[in-house]
Parts: sequence; structure tokens; C-alpha cells
Amino acid sequence: MGSKIDYGALRAQAMVSGDDEAVTVNTRALIDKVLARYSGEWTTLRELLQNAADASASKVTIRFETTPSPTVPFPQASDPSARLKHLLLHHTLKSMVVTNNGAAFKDSDWNRLKKIAEGNPDETKIGAFGVGFYSVFADCEEPLVSSGKEALAFYWQKDALFTKRLTLPDGEATDTTFVLPMRSHTSPIPSLLSLCQFLASSLTFVGLAGIELFLDDIEIAAFNKKTAPSVDLQIQKEVETKTHEGMMRVTGVTREAAQLDARWLKAVEWKPKAASTTVKDAGFGSTVKGAQSAQSLRGFFSRLAPGASNNAALEKAAREEKEIQDSIEEDLMGRATATVFIHVNKATVRTVVNPNFAFELERATKKPPPKWTTIALLSASYDEQVASGVDANRTANPPKLFSTFVPTNGKGRVFIGFTTNQTTGLNIHISTPSVIPTVERESIDLNNRYVRVWNIELLRVAGITARISWHSEMCDLREKLGRLAKSPGRQHIAKEDIAAVLPEAMSLHDTFTWNESTPSPEVGSLMEEAFWTSNRKTTIETLSTTGVLPSSNVRLASEELDFVEGIPTLPEALVEVGLVKKLINYNVITGVTVSDIKADLEGKALTAAQLEKFLEWLGRKARASEIDAIMIRSLLNVAVANDETGAGKLLVLGEMKNFLNVSRIPPDMPVPPSTLPFKFTKKMAKADLELLGFEDLHIVPWLRWLVENVGGHGDLSASQDLTTCPVFAGSVLPVLSKQWEGLSQSSKGTVLELLTPRSIMPTKMGMKRPTEAYFPSVKLFEDLPVITGLQSVKEKFLNALGVRKTVDIGVVFERLMDASPSKTQIPAPAPEWNYVDLIKYLASVRNDVPAADINRLKNMRICPAETEALQPTAERYLVSELFQPDQALRRLKLRTLQWPGVYRPESPEGRFLSFLGIRSAPSYIDLIKIMSAAAAECDFALRDQALRYFIDYHQTKGYAQFDHSNVSLPYLPIESNEKKAATPSNCFSNERAAIMGFDILRKDLRVHAMKFGVKPDPSMVECIARLIKNPPPTKRNARDIFAYFASRLSDISDQYAETLGAAPIVPVTSKSKGIGDAKSELVHIPPRICFLGDGEKYADIFDYVDFGHDANTFLLRIGSKHEPSMTELTRLLVREPSRIFSVLGDARYLDLLRSTAASWRTLKKDKALTKDLKNSKCLLAYREISKPTKTDVEDEEDSGIKVWELASAGQIVVVDDIITFSLFKSRLLASPMEETLEDFYLSLGASEISSLLIEHQTIGVVAKDETLALKLQQLIQERVRLFLHDYSPDVIKHNAKWIEQNLRVKCVRSISLRKSLQGYDVSHNGIRTAVMHTEKPILYVTASGYDTLEVSQALVPVLLQRSKPESVFMLEMILESSLPKLRSRGFNVARLLNQKATEARIAEETRKRQLEEEQRQMEERQATWGETRAQKAASMPGLFPDSPDRTNLSNTREPDEDEPIVLPKPRGFFSGLGKQFGFERHRSPQNIPASTSKPNETVPDDIPPPPYSEHAQQKQVSQAPQPEAVTAPHQLQQNLVNAIQASRTHNSTKVASQPTVNNVKETATYCDAKPGQDISYVGETSAVRVFLSYSVTKNGTPPTKFLAANASALKLFADTLLECADTFALKRNTVHIFYDDAGSTIAFNQSKALFFNYRYFENLHLPLAQQGNRADAIPYWCVVMAHELAHNLVSDHSAQHSYYTEALVIQYFGRIANKIASSSQAATLPSDPLQPNPSLMDID
Repeated sequence: MGSKIDYGALRAQAMVSGDDEAVTVNTRALIDKVLARYSGEWTTLRELLQNAADASASKVTIRFETTPSPTVPFPQASDPSARLKHLLLHHTLKSMVVTNNGAAFKDSDWNRLKKIAEGNPDETKIGAFGVGFYSVFADCEEPLVSSGKEALAFYWQKDALFTKRLTLPDGEATDTTFVLPMRSHTSPIPSLLSLCQFLASSLTFVGLAGIELFLDDIEIAAFNKKTAPSVDLQIQKEVETKTHEGMMRVTGVTREAAQLDARWLKAVEWKPKAASTTVKDAGFGSTVKGAQSAQSLRGFFSRLAPGASNNAALEKAAREEKEIQDSIEEDLMGRATATVFIHVNKATVRTVVNPNFAFELERATKKPPPKWTTIALLSASYDEQVASGVDANRTANPPKLFSTFVPTNGKGRVFIGFTTNQTTGLNIHISTPSVIPTVERESIDLNNRYVRVWNIELLRVAGITARISWHSEMCDLREKLGRLAKSPGRQHIAKEDIAAVLPEAMSLHDTFTWNESTPSPEVGSLMEEAFWTSNRKTTIETLSTTGVLPSSNVRLASEELDFVEGIPTLPEALVEVGLVKKLINYNVITGVTVSDIKADLEGKALTAAQLEKFLEWLGRKARASEIDAIMIRSLLNVAVANDETGAGKLLVLGEMKNFLNVSRIPPDMPVPPSTLPFKFTKKMAKADLELLGFEDLHIVPWLRWLVENVGGHGDLSASQDLTTCPVFAGSVLPVLSKQWEGLSQSSKGTVLELLTPRSIMPTKMGMKRPTEAYFPSVKLFEDLPVITGLQSVKEKFLNALGVRKTVDIGVVFERLMDASPSKTQIPAPAPEWNYVDLIKYLASVRNDVPAADINRLKNMRICPAETEALQPTAERYLVSELFQPDQALRRLKLRTLQWPGVYRPESPEGRFLSFLGIRSAPSYIDLIKIMSAAAAECDFALRDQALRYFIDYHQTKGYAQFDHSNVSLPYLPIESNEKKAATPSNCFSNERAAIMGFDILRKDLRVHAMKFGVKPDPSMVECIARLIKNPPPTKRNARDIFAYFASRLSDISDQYAETLGAAPIVPVTSKSKGIGDAKSELVHIPPRICFLGDGEKYADIFDYVDFGHDANTFLLRIGSKHEPSMTELTRLLVREPSRIFSVLGDARYLDLLRSTAASWRTLKKDKALTKDLKNSKCLLAYREISKPTKTDVEDEEDSGIKVWELASAGQIVVVDDIITFSLFKSRLLASPMEETLEDFYLSLGASEISSLLIEHQTIGVVAKDETLALKLQQLIQERVRLFLHDYSPDVIKHNAKWIEQNLRVKCVRSISLRKSLQGYDVSHNGIRTAVMHTEKPILYVTASGYDTLEVSQALVPVLLQRSKPESVFMLEMILESSLPKLRSRGFNVARLLNQKATEARIAEETRKRQLEEEQRQMEERQATWGETRAQKAASMPGLFPDSPDRTNLSNTREPDEDEPIVLPKPRGFFSGLGKQFGFERHRSPQNIPASTSKPNETVPDDIPPPPYSEHAQQKQVSQAPQPEAVTAPHQLQQNLVNAIQASRTHNSTKVASQPTVNNVKETATYCDAKPGQDISYVGETSAVRVFLSYSVTKNGTPPTKFLAANASALKLFADTLLECADTFALKRNTVHIFYDDAGSTIAFNQSKALFFNYRYFENLHLPLAQQGNRADAIPYWCVVMAHELAHNLVSDHSAQHSYYTEALVIQYFGRIANKIASSSQAATLPSDPLQPNPSLMDID
């Protein structure tokens, strides 16, 4: 196009628009859609009955008016049944008239009736949503409402609903009547049975007293409800009446009885034979011509009586069905009646909610929450069920007319005025008028957040009320039992009483049994939870065999326990009831416990039969491990029983400890009183008795009891005295003899202890002690007391008792030798009897000689010794004092026995003498004494003879078993000194030990050294002690001593090596006057600090020795080394740094420090050494001193002189800032610039220069142009990724992501920096081009330019934990180099920067694909435009009849290319978007100041305008209506795409504009105001730039604080905007965020850059967005974005702008809907209709 466009003319053309029109709604479609969710059976009647109840009506009349069949004539017969039959079969519904006698409508009621969604504002009423009345339109087209003196008629005009209101003449006031003409004239009569069932249930909780049903003038059914006065129920103290959340509290519960009377025609129960297709009417349910219920009406009432058997009725139904229907058909006009009794427990509830919750609940329900409400529970008590019934004229197989009235099988319903589909899980209906239902009122709303909390609290109140009701029922049952128990002659509740109330109890338990509720199981579970948890005690009352008791006191009778009585147990019939099952499952009711049995046993004495059963039961439990020993003992301790043997003895089982084992003790024997009588235990197994804690009565305690009770001391009689009655002793001793072999040694000893001292042996001389009695085989003398009458007693037992088989040795001496022997010496024997003969006699009877006689023989001096002439001595000796007569013993000069003839040790006499103690060899001690005494007396022959005897008999005589270390007598001869003797521990067999001064065993005895206990070497402890005490005086002596120790390396333990290593035992030559002095002396040093070899490296600072291979081996073992360890070097370094430095020099000293630093990880474990290193001046540092004279040009290497000094770590600094160091180098001691040494110095306490640096920044004013700062910030964010890539995470202080989110760059006019060092009196002032803020992540650079090196110096401390010069230079190079150059230097630029590029590329590719798809669609529309332009009636999807793209059929034509397009004001549904979002809330002209701009402002010339004619600039804009031209759809879509593509990013860091006001010409003129903006760039989030208003920072909120406080919220807003941008295929960089603290601007378009206000997102959508729900935010900001995109085509808020806004929303509505669906992740709160959305008026 060559000519210039006249935009002024184009604007004038665009401002022409049509007439204003209101938004229109298709009311018919809206009602149909609402009723689609509000559908249900009898919906219309339900709502009308509810309205009647809300109006306090007591009676409702329902009348169906019918139309006769045009084809089937009315019967002429006068039979009413025939006429009714014809009516039911052939008439159709004409209308329904519902009348109630409630209060007449008020003006507010009439007004609310005309409005949809205007619910009843009264919080005590049920109506909430305001759509209930409109349910009449499901069947009725034009209803009529009459109430009081007024009437209201509804009528339709096309799809719009209108009303006309009429005032009735005076005197014609009516009840409230609803007249509903049927839409369809073919609607059949509804199902009468289903309708009657609905009406019966309607009286349950609705405040109506009666309902009548008519079919024309025939009364079909009538229902009346009567109630008795209420009674207050007692609330237990243990019941917590407050709900879990504390919102509600039950203040009281009342009970009232109700009676429902019903009468109906038999026609209700009739099933027509002519079946037609089932018709399901939305308002009236199934019809009579469809399939009706197969049940009879009258019989249903019999179902209410609890005694009726459902199973029996079902069994008869099939057989009697035909007879029933035939009888009904004969008399359809016959009437039936029934009565049902129920009771209702109603709770009064106080509600307390916080204001915020009340506000939110009112938003959802359109009414405030009530302060008081009620909850009612309906059920049929047992007495009332028995009283309920039906009249005698009922049919068989009765139907369930009241199936929804009296609940069964856990199908109680929740009533919200009327029944809902929600069951309670109980056989109880629950009415909760304040519960909030779903819109269709068929279930409880548990989805909305606040509504859910309210409803849950109400359900908990229902559970609490149920618990109070249960307690009341149980109290009534308890009172009934109490009345039965008060019968004459009765004291306690009997089984007959329990049986009498058991049916009622079962009914109650079944009523309160919780089943799963449907369809929402949560409803029942919430009520059940409150039912169980509302009581502070974990018990509940229930019926037991002893009455109504808490469940904690009731038990399950799971087994036979005949021996106990009085334990309350559950009746067997209740065990299977659901409520009881739960009590059992929850362990509230358990089986009979041991504690229960114990309590019962404490109250009575058991009979003999009960005791036997008790012991048997206890044994079974113990055998099955069902009871432990402690509990068994506790039961036995309280159990007592009557013996019932005639003696009246009481058995205390706690005192019983034993039971009788007849295999051990016969049952006829007397037993101790602590033993259970055998008659009670004879049927029990031994194992069971032992499990009960009873012990088998053993022989020993039984015998002890017999012995202790002899002589009349106990309960034993004289015939049972063991010491006086031979017969009883003859029966007891065989028992003992039988059990003797099975007794333990200790038991045998006890038996002997009890019997031996007592006369229990029957002999021919009377009762004797066992030791005084003899076996019958002893016949040496006739007058001996030989035992009699014990033939079955075993010989072993008698032997053990001491019954003698031989005559006492004293008697022998007395009778055979005719003398009285003394205790220690016998008299001189007669010539025919000597000691040899005595020994031979005793040897022959050795086995029968009592032990006492043997002991007496051992103590008698009966044998002589032999002299040197082998003759007997005159003196007699004990046998144990003599040795056997042997030649080897005679040579040792020992006392031997004089024995005539040859002495044979193996002969009987020799063995008997050995038994008496004769000695066969000297003991070890005796032999030692002989040798020691001989050595002391110089009797070397006797000593050698004894040594030889010791060696020869070392093994045979047992000398090897003795411990030689305890010998203290010296007897061993030593080498080189015959007269000196030593003990085995004081001499040694290794002759090399002599060098240490030890005695050595005589050479000929060394081979037997082990026999004498002589060790080869002395102990190492003694050797070490002597070595330390007397170290080697010469190096030669040291060589020998160390070689001896080397031979014993295996004996040197680590502890010994430690001791020797620290002892000064190594002789070395020491320089007495320091290094280089010729004079020296010999000193001893510890082996640890001397080293082996020549020591080339450290010989001048350490001592090196060499004593030969063996000696060196010993020194290595005790701590010497070939070279010093690093720890040793470091310790020496700490002790003598100056000496070492003077010896080594600076280069070698640095090498030593490097080695120390390399080993620092190990060295620092030594805490003491680390401390010394930190405090010692052992570190080498340098001070750089400037040269006296300097030339103009001077190399950096020669800039100063380094002077090395020794210093402590605290005096040294590490150079991490070379520039600062160069400023103060003459005042600083610096560490060597080696990383290893720097780390080493730092770990010891050295300081980095940067840590000492104190900077005082002087920052100039911020420059207006921040382009340089913005570019530098982008460069830093890009290059930081490259810089940090090779650093490990532990080195990085802040990563690239942190820099991107937090670092900000600002341009200032000047920067000055003053540097000083902490602890040093130095400072320096200088000018900088870049510096980092000391506290905030802000980088200041000068506006005139910056030095990259200084930028790097400022950034590196922020990026890295430790700043180094090379890091600064690296960052400088990365910032200065281009990406290609960095790539050529080896940086993987593509991979490191790939992430953001990939994200941007994907977003751009997606946007391009969307644009291509739209371009393709436009081409298709352009191709088909010519074919479809003539078809005006067929509108395109997404367009509206009044849009600028639709024209009148009469004006349909294709516009010329040069003809302007006139756009009238848009109409239709989407035209209302402006008002919904606040777009059309224009200011009135008088409130707008005068215009300060041109009246017709045009769109900037860089944006293509809408299609227009080039000649439009010459044409005058006419105000007269112009004919509407049809715009091609593809042209419109192209305009929208152009508007989107015209958007661009805002590159400046500021937005500043003045407010303007334009006069806009529409049908009427108004002002278009644009607020001014003053915002600055402060950061970026999710690639969206963020701007902040100047007023915010002026009020004290700095940008960094704002960004830190709103980081996550800003990101959410940015993500929402980007999703909206993707919806329109808009470039993401054209979207910006701004924030102001005042004003009404939600968004604005600045030179085609789009700005959106974060403040509105924060207030409107942030809470839900933080929960993951952006379903409200996305459509809102999509419309806002469409508004701003339309400004790319039209700048003013004109009709043309509104048209393009709506066109954008329509065009992209599908994508917006998809975004909403994908973003809706959480439940949303309902919007508050009283709080409109903020106006978008100021969206520019």
C-alpha cells in the first residue's frame, strides 16, 4: 500500500456503534438444566409439602383432576368400584391442585417466588437454594399460585418466563393453593401405592398433622399424625455433649410418642391386569399403567408390628397373590385402616461458630447458621411395636406402605424435611433440618469445605443423641427387671425375669446396631464414631444374666463353669446381635476372666464335687497355657472347700502344697495336713497337679513329718509312732527301702540324719538305733541285737543306716585280747596275738569294718619302726608316720616300718596298711627340706643322693605336679660356687644371662633344669629393671647387652617396648658446646629419639647409632627408627624452630613445612601437638620490603625484597586478595603463596586478608539509565553457570540459581572505597567501578563503565566459600570473552546453557505450531466463506446473533475491500463478560475531569489496525445508523492473530506515563480515563520481569524485601500468566508483572507490552493457587489478557474494543476450558455473591 493511512478517520469510523441492549438468558433452557440435577421421584410434591410446613400449615390436600378417555366411554353402571376402575385404567391427568392451610404469602414470599436461586433466608427453614418451586415446571407449563388475597400466574413468551400478579376482591381470600396444569394431556394416573408410601413418610418429621389425597372427588387415602406430650431424658455425666470441633452442644433430649393413623381405598393395592409400558414421570414417579408394587397396602401395616414374621408373609405371597387381587378388584372402593406407634427422641442443639465460619457458610447457603437447632431420632420401641397393628379386614401378603416410615434392616434414612437417599446404618430415622444437602436434596453435602465441617458436626450430634437414647432405653429395661424382681418371695433377678425381657432387649440391640450407610458410608461412620466416643467411659449398658449392667462387667459364657455362680454373662440369644458383636470385636465384652472366678470364689466355700471340678478345670487351663502360675496361685489362695468326711474339716487350698503319689507312698499311710487328700486328686494327672503348683510328696518330707510327730507331738496316734511301734516301723522301713535307690545323695543323707539317732530298728533285743543293730549273719556272739521282721528291707538300705556286719573293734579287743584298749594305744598283746596278726585279721574283714573303726585304727600307735640293724624299735608309731621298708628310702635316712620277712605292697596286708596311711615315698616338700638341710650342713653326698632320687622318681612319685615357684629354701647348686645354693626361681639355665648379673645352674644339672623348675632366662621385667638402673657404660658393653635382649625379642611385649623406648639406655656422643664443637662426652638417650644408620638427611639435628645387626634389631623393637617420623619432626620443629632454621636454611625449612602440611590430616589428631603448633613461632613467613629506589618501569618480580621470619600462625596472613596485599605488604607477614601451605597456615589460625579487610563504601546516586546494569545482570546470570561448573558443591557458596533469583545490578554515578585492616593501623582510599553491597546481594557499577576485574573481585566472594586470585582472573576472562571464544577455549557452552535455551525453544515452537494451526483454519474459512455467506440463518459455532460479524438477511452482501466495517456494540452471552468482570462499569461523565488529550486518539502506527478502507480518511463520520456489513470469519480471526503477534517485550527498566482522559463517542458520549504509571524493574521470576511502583518503595518497602517476602507467590502469578499466554500463542516475553499499593488498575498495555497487577492476584486467587487450585485464576486472567490484547487493535474502551475482547475469548474459549480442567486440582470454595469481583474498569 503506497498511500498513507488516515488513522483519525479510521478511529471515527470505529467509534460508530449500535443501541445498548441488555443481556438475555434463555430462561426455559436454564430451568431445564437446573431441574436436570433436581430430578427425583415426587419432587414437585415434596417441595410443595415442604413449603406448607415452612408456612406452619397443619393440613395439606392433594387433588388430581383427570380427563376422560376420548376412546373408551365412561361406564353407565352405578357401581362405584367399576367407575373407579375405569378412571384408573383410562383417564389421564389434567392438573394437580395442592392446598395447605398455612400462613398466606407475604410480599417477600411473592418476590422470592419470581427469582431463581433466591432461597428462604430464614435459617430455621429448610429451603436454601431457591430452585425448589421451579420443580413444578418439570410437569407443568404455566402454574398458578393463590394465597390470601393475591394470586400469581406464570406464562411463557418464547423462552422467556413472565408473571402476572392479581389482587383478589375483598372476601375472596383463600388458603395457599398451587394449581399445576399438566404439560402433557396423556399423562396416566400415577402409582397410588408409591404415592401413598411417599405421603406416609412425609409425615415423619415434617410439621404437618394430616395429608389427604383425592382423585377427582374420590378420597383415595388420608393420613393423620398425633403426638403425646414430651418427656425429658436424663443425660449421663459421662456423656460429652459437645462435638469434636466444639461447634455444637446438646443441651437437652426429649422423648415423645407419636401415632400415625391411615385409611385408604383398596384400589391403592390393586394391580391392573392390563399392563402397558412403564411411564416414569419426573414429578409423580411410576404410574398406575406401569408395573406396580406386588405388595398389599393393608398388610404393610402388619409389617410394623414386631411379632409379624416377614418370612411367613413372603412364603404365602406367591400362593395367595391371585386370590388377593381378585378380592380387591371386586371391591376397589373398600376401605382399610391401620395405626402405627413410634417414638421420637429430639435433641436441642446449641451452635457456636466463629464469624469467619458463619460468613463462609452463609455464602454457601444464602442464610446464616442457626444458633439453635434440633435433631430427631425416630424408632419404634418394643412396647409400641406390639401395640401397632392393622384392622382385621386386611389382606394376606401386606405391602410396605410405611417402609420409609419405620426403618428396618439398618435402612433408616436421613430426613432433611423429607426422606433422602442417604441411609443412617441404624433401624432409626434421623431428621436434621439444619443439615445442608446437595442441590438435588437427595444426599448430604460433604464436599464443600465449610458445609462439610457443619454437616459433620451435625452428624456427630446425631451420634451423641443416639448414645443418650440408648442409655434411656437401658434404664427403662432396668426398671422393668426391677419390678419383676420385687415379686413376693423374690430377692434377686431370676432366669425367668431375663427371659421375659430378652425379646425387648434383642429388639433394642438390633435397632442400635450400626451397619454401613449408603450411598455414603462416611455418614454412618461419623455418627457411629460419635456414638462410641461421646461417653468418657469405654462401657455401654447391656443386658446380662444378672440384669442391665455396664458392658465392662458383663462376660461371655464360653464354657461350663459349674463350680462358680454369680458372674454376669451375656444371654446366648444376644451374642449374635450386631451391636453385641461389635462390643465383642472391640473387646468391650470379653470372656469370663480369672479375676471374675477369683471374685466368685472369695464369696463362698466349694463343695467336694465343686472342688473336684474346680481342680480339673484349673488343670486343663494350665495344661493349655491359658493361665499362668501367678494367677493359679491367686485362685488357690482364695479357694476353700468342705471336706465332708464327717469331721467338718475345712480345706484351705492356699495352704496345700503337696499331692500324694501312690507309686511312692501307699494311700493308706498317714500324710501331712499340707497334702491334698487323695480322693480329690485321684482323677488328675500328675503333670496337671504340678502345673497347678502342687509338688509330689517326697519321701524325705513325709519321713520328717513322721519323725517330728512321734511321742504324741502331732496328730499321729500311738500305733503310728515310728520309734515305739515295731509293726508301724516294719511298714514304713520297706517303703523307705523301696525308694532308697531313687533318692539323691542329699536326700539319702537327710534320711540317715533322721533315722540314725533314733531307735527305729526292731531287733530281738527291742527297738534299737541302726548303729546298735547287727545283720542276722553276724553270729560271733549270741547276745548281739540282731534285726527281725525286716525281710523285705534291702541290704543296701540297712548298710547305709549303719547296721553292722562286723563286731566293734573295741569289743574285739575287749573280748579277744581280754583287755580294755585305750583311745590311742592298745595294751601289750598276748604272746599268741601281735600287731602283725591284728593287721592280717583286719585285712581279711576290711570291707565289713565300719568307717569309725578304721578311723580308730588310724589313730592307734600299733606298729614299731626299724633300726639301722633292721630290728623293731620299742616305741610304737601311727601307721601314717612310717614309710614302707625300701632300700632307697633307707639311704635317705627316713623312718621305715619294721616288717618281718619280705614286705610286699601288693599283698592284702600291704594294701590294708596303705589304706591306714603308710607312706611309700617322701613328699616333695620333705625331699626339698632334706636337700636344703644337707646343703646348709655341707653334707653334699646326702644332697646329691636326694637330687638323684628326685630326678629318678620325678614322674613316678608325682614330683612333676608340684609348683616349684613357691619353694623358698635354697637347695640347688650354682656354677662356679659349690657352697652357694639357690632356689629354682633365683637361678637360670641360659649362661648368656650372666651378663645381667644372674646365677646360673650347675652345668651337670642344666639338662634337668625343667624338673627342678629352673627357667632358661630371668623374667623380662627384672632384666628391664636392671638395664634401666645400670645402662651400658660403654658402646661395646651396650652391643653385648642389646644382643642378649635381641635374642629374647619374643619376650618383649608392647608394654615392655614402651618402657624401654622411653628409658635413657643408649650411649651416644654429645657435643657439649653445640654444633661444631670438638669436645664431646658420652650420654644416654632414649631409643625413641635416636635413629639407626648414618642419617644423611637429618644427621645434623638427630642422633644416629649403629651397634651391629642383633643390637639394632632390639633397638628397632623398642622404638628406634631408621628415619624420624613426621610427628617427631613436627615435635622437634615446635621445640627448637630457631635451631632447625639455622641448620636447614629457608629452602630446606620450607621443604620441612611442606612435608608437615602434607601430613596435616594425620597430625591434627594429636590435640597437644596441634596446640603447640598454633602457639609456637615455627612457621615461616615473609615480609616484602620495598626497595629504597625505584625506576619508572619496574618488573613486578623485583618490586620488593622478601625477608623470611619465623612467626606463629596468628601473626601471619594468607594472601587471598592480591590487590589489598599490594597496598599493605610492607606491614604484613605473608604465608608462602602455595595452596598447601596456605591451607596449613589457615588451619593453625592464620587469617585471610579478606577476613581482616574492612571496607567503607561510598555509593553515589542511582543513574536513571539502567541499561548497562540490566545487560551486566543478564551477562552474570549467563556466565556464572560456566564459572561454577568445575567447582565442587562444598566450595560453592551460592549457586547460579541463587544468583538468578537474588543478585541485582544497579548503575550509580560514582563509587569510592576506603580499605583498612582489622588489627593494623593502615588504610587506603580509592575509586572503584564495581563493588558489592556489604549486606545485600546488590552489585553497584558506575554508569560511565566498569572494570571487569573489579566486577569479578566483587562477585567471587559471593560465589565461592574462599576467594582466590586465580578464581578472580578466571571469572574476569569468562565475563570478557564471547561465547564462541569460550567454546574455543574448551568451555562446554552449549551443554551448560542448554536448559534455558531448550525451555525457550520449546515454548516458541509450541507458539509457532499454534499460529500455523490458526493460519490453516483461516485459509479453510476463507475457502468456504463464499459458499456459506448467503446462508444467514446458519450461524457459525462460537458467534452470536448480534455480533458485528452477523448482519440482517436483508442486508446480506459481501463488503468491498475498500469499504469500512462498522462494528455495533456486541450482544449475546459473551457480551456480558465485560460486566461480569467489571469491564462495563463506566464512570459517569460528571465524575470525570475534563479531557486533557485529543478526543480521538489512534492506535500507534506500529500495530496493524482492523480492516478498513483507504478512502475512509476522506469520508465524514456520520452519526446516523449505517448498514451492517458482513465481515468474513477468516478476516476477523486474522485481526485477532495480528493483535496477538503485535505484542512485544518492554526493554526499559522503568514505565512512566501520565493519566489521560479521552472523550469517547458511542451512542452516548463518555470519558475514557487511563491512570498514570510510575514503576521500575526490580527482578525476574520464571522469565517474567517484575516491576514495582515508586509509591511502594517510597512507603518504606525496599525492592529486595518485597521480592523476598513474595517470591513463591510471584512465581505462582507468573506461571498463571504464562499459561494464559500459551493459550493465546502469545510470546512469553511480552508478559510483565507490576505491583502498586493503591489504585484500581488491574492491567495495562504500554506500547503493546502487557502489564498485570500482582496485588489483584494476591487478593483474589493466591490462597487457592497455593493449594494447587487455579480453576478460578486462569479464566479470570485469560479474560484480562484478552482485554489487553484488544488494545493492540483499539486503544480506547469503546464498543469496538469490547467486540474484539469478546471475539478473543470466543476464539480461544476451548483452550481456556482445557486449561481450567487441567488446573483444577483441589476443591474450590464457593464465591461470595455479596462480594463482587474487583472492577476491570481500569484495565488499560
